[in-house]
Amino acid sequence: MASLGVIALLFIVALFGNAAAPYPFDLQNTAESLSPPSRAHWMGTDELGRDLFSRLIYGTRVSMSVSLLTALSALVLGTLYGAISGYVGGKIDNLMMRGVDVVYALPDLLLIILITVVIGRGIVGVFLALSLVGWITVARLIRGEVLRLKELSYIEAARSMGASHARILLRHVLPNTVGVLIVTLTFRIPSAILAESTLSFIGLGLTPPAASWGTLANEGWKALKFYPHLIIFPSLAIFITMLAFNFLGDGLRDALDPGHSDAPGPIRRTEVKRVGA
Repeated sequence: MASLGVIALLFIVALFGNAAAPYPFDLQNTAESLSPPSRAHWMGTDELGRDLFSRLIYGTRVSMSVSLLTALSALVLGTLYGAISGYVGGKIDNLMMRGVDVVYALPDLLLIILITVVIGRGIVGVFLALSLVGWITVARLIRGEVLRLKELSYIEAARSMGASHARILLRHVLPNTVGVLIVTLTFRIPSAILAESTLSFIGLGLTPPAASWGTLANEGWKALKFYPHLIIFPSLAIFITMLAFNFLGDGLRDALDPGHSDAPGPIRRTEVKRVGA
């Protein structure tokens, strides 16, 4: 619940933070360049005199929007691909998954860099690059779930009643993967945040004057020795956000799939009673 509160706060900052920011994110004041944290500038300023707190708020909007849209698009693509592959089965499933295995064997960062170079820098390029890579894991996961679900008795009953394959897949199979999809989404978002930050950090992400947490960390890295505040605050934002999403994903996984929980006491006592009976 604490992680959920942190994530809700981040979304509120992303939506309405610019209205509360003390300065425009691109306002330059060279007279106050590289100032340490103070009352006027809570997180200090960068080399151009721009307020770091205001730029961090703007970076929250960029990083959260890119990561959320990337995770949702990867979830949709991976779900459709994995569901069709798992439900059809046979040679089609084998062919589709061999293609996934080929892409999965390639390093994610290398593919993202290649796609970004071809498409170009900017929010659109980063979004497309992360989306085209992130759906692979989702497709493998959903395929496994569909393979398990389509063998259950209620699916056989639907077939015997003459339900079409599309109806079975859309009405009976996919709705039962919602829990898995929600948990997957909570893990895909921090992965997308880290990937976008990595691209921006190495100079393949957003172009100035746009700012994300990765671009702010990249700017702070250059002055790490003498002005550490430039990298500390963006790095803390990335760290806290990823930690919150991972804790939320663990909590949702335990809530939606109690059998996965590591609480052995009551479960094992129940199993012993059943065996004894």
